[in-house]
Amino acid sequence: MPHVTQPPASFQLNTGASIPSVGLGTWQAKPGEVASAVEHALKSGYRHLDCALIYQNEQEVGAGIKASSVPRSEIFITSKLWNTYHDKVEQCLDESLASLGVDYLDLYLIHWPVRLVPNESSALLPVNPDGSRAVDRDWDMSKTWASMEALLKTGKVKAVGVSNWSVAYLEKLEKTWTVVPAVNQVELHPFNPQHKLKAWCDKRGILLEAYCPLGSTNSPLLSDPELNAIADKHGVSPATVLISYQPQRGCVVLPKSVSAARIEANLHLITLDADDMDTLDGMAAKGKQQRVNTPLFGWDLGFEDWYPAQAKAMLANGGYL
Repeated sequence: MPHVTQPPASFQLNTGASIPSVGLGTWQAKPGEVASAVEHALKSGYRHLDCALIYQNEQEVGAGIKASSVPRSEIFITSKLWNTYHDKVEQCLDESLASLGVDYLDLYLIHWPVRLVPNESSALLPVNPDGSRAVDRDWDMSKTWASMEALLKTGKVKAVGVSNWSVAYLEKLEKTWTVVPAVNQVELHPFNPQHKLKAWCDKRGILLEAYCPLGSTNSPLLSDPELNAIADKHGVSPATVLISYQPQRGCVVLPKSVSAARIEANLHLITLDADDMDTLDGMAAKGKQQRVNTPLFGWDLGFEDWYPAQAKAMLANGGYL
């Protein structure tokens, strides 16, 4: 999907449904803060919430939805299948629906192309006796996707997709899918733009969604001189530039905040000019490439930049992450 002249308010999924271009992210939102953040966001005009079972806050999200008095039909709600549920997809969905207090989701994603095997150590993040993650390395992801496709017939989900899938994993899944994923949600920002992944997904009608669009806490992104020059040029914050960048390049953006003022500010997009977009697109190639979310599942998930050199060396020597 080429750049557009201004950031759109929504995109069309390959199902024909409309998805708001800005959603409220709920990852790492602390207990006790989520319900009020969701309520304020919905009352401020948000109509898109991004959730997941592993965030362990979906009950609070549901409370915020209820408190907002915004009709369910007006809200686009996403949740995600956690890694320990690849063999019980509908059960995971039902748990999220119950926690959120809704009877369907607009979008349901496979959170990672990784199956973890629950054991006595944990139901969600199990480990082996040696401390490595309890990963089922023989699991066939096409089985998970077939179960996701089956959910469409239940009426409990309107669309299905994936999250954190690289081209390598998508190419393998493409050989067996009968329904093309509607979305691939991945880490996207100017230091990790994933241009090749975006081109691959664009060609197949898969919409990219950007999590961690601001980097992370104390991210070097926000102090980057090139970014700040663009922000000063437009008289806005660096965060506004980063959030606006994603819809303008054709991606949904999912900023997370529990601050009322920032929640409101994150909803307002600006139009970036061609020079701005070229600068943002080229930052990573200038030596700034980095990602902020690298879960320690124990092997490379196929992203070109996935592990730093020391981690790759550890893996090559049979070590675990």
